Amino acid sequence: MQTIGALPFDQAELRRVFGCYPSGVAALSALVGDQPVGMAVSSFTSVSIDPPLVSACMQANSATWPRLRDCGRLGVSVLAHGQDGICRSLSSKHGDRFAGVDWESSCNGAVFVHGATLWLDCSIYDELPAGDHTIALLEIHGARARHDHEPLVFHASRFRELAAVDASRPSKEA
Repeated sequence: MQTIGALPFDQAELRRVFGCYPSGVAALSALVGDQPVGMAVSSFTSVSIDPPLVSACMQANSATWPRLRDCGRLGVSVLAHGQDGICRSLSSKHGDRFAGVDWESSCNGAVFVHGATLWLDCSIYDELPAGDHTIALLEIHGARARHDHEPLVFHASRFRELAAVDASRPSKEA
């Protein structure tokens, strides 16, 4: 066994380190009045089957999250491969984030992005402060998946494509 020394880092290095882990991209959206309001998040994951929960992390200084927090229902749309333009639009600091984005809303005000690989109809279950972010636990009330759509993957500050692996071919490690 070999022992390694301390692993020093600064914030810039930590951002690059976090970028080594690929993630999907989800849109959190709802109607505020009669207008869609939404944001893109890349820190999104499943949490629990019973109760059905997912989590999303937002910057604590987000101007959009407080507007969504007060909505009864939130639509979670896991964006599909090729929807990187929608992700950029929903991440924009200025202008109409939904300009050119096809969407629909449920009767309870959740907003869903057309073409997404997954839709979840959610409400806030709990919120936790976590450093410079807020972790929202979202309870799932309904779901629709399109298993034939590949997800949008974000890795190393770029959008990527999933690579198919042929399970019938021997691995290089064998």
